[in-house]
Amino acid sequence: MNATRDSLAGLYPHLAVKDTARTGRDPLAKDPAALDRALLDSVHYKAQESISVKQAFFAANGNRLLLAAHMLAGCFRGGGRLYTLGNGGSSCDAAHIAVEFSHPVTAGRPALPAQNLAQDMAMITAVGNDVGIERIFERQIIGLARRGDCAIGVSTSGNSANVLRGLDAARRQGARTLALAGGDGGAMAQAEFIDLCLTVPSDSIHRVQETHVAIYHILWDLTHSLLADDRAPRGAGP
Repeated sequence: MNATRDSLAGLYPHLAVKDTARTGRDPLAKDPAALDRALLDSVHYKAQESISVKQAFFAANGNRLLLAAHMLAGCFRGGGRLYTLGNGGSSCDAAHIAVEFSHPVTAGRPALPAQNLAQDMAMITAVGNDVGIERIFERQIIGLARRGDCAIGVSTSGNSANVLRGLDAARRQGARTLALAGGDGGAMAQAEFIDLCLTVPSDSIHRVQETHVAIYHILWDLTHSLLADDRAPRGAGP
């Protein structure tokens, strides 16, 4: 119980400050009910924080999100492909982005060519072993990306070296580049080879990742809306 209490105090310092200041004792000590109430307070606190971070981001970045959608729509309209890249949890987001575009779940939305560059473990381990993990995306981009394509790099810190190298290579190949970052945007916010960096200004990795999910879901919808006029009317044939 003491270990649990101590770990909670480190992770959730806001929970017991009020009671401790009033009574001079830790309200979680030897009181399971108090612990449950504190954890429930944490649920509400974190849910509200997640909502607030999203609201602040979209209030400040609506126009930039629309620019990103135009970038992607232009890529697909011209026959280009989307490549996504990220590490760890951000590699999961990269995979999610690629699946959203290549396998749309909404009726009437066509499949669009998108590939997650963190999916090929043979390639990743080969490049990582031979020349270093910082080049795992760069090597793939050099072989795959062409002028008119687009690459999206995801990094909660904005400082992932291999994602930056991948986006740099994409620009050299003539592709457009988009970044999803957090905090102050890190190196991504300053990189000249990144066309647009969408930064979630939070120090919490979880809040950044949650907002990234909302960003690319909305970006997916905006992109399809921009492409809607390009489609042939129903019954018009091929």
